[in-house]
Amino acid sequence: MKMLSKIMMILVTIGGINWGLVGLGHLLDKNLNIVNLLVGTWPMVETIVYLLVGISAIVLASQCMSKKCSCCK
Repeated sequence: MKMLSKIMMILVTIGGINWGLVGLGHLLDKNLNIVNLLVGTWPMVETIVYLLVGISAIVLASQCMSKKCSCCK
């Protein structure tokens, strides 16, 4: 389970950085969406990446609110 938590933490970190870049890109009028730039030619893969990031965030948030948090140990 620790390995899965680490993978989810990496996905959430990548997602957070990506959303920060998306916001910065809007300010600079550029496309800085890294996921879109890497897999934009495959919309289904892009959707799957976003779903995995979202699911990871939900699972990590629910774990961190309980005593089962394996990320913070």
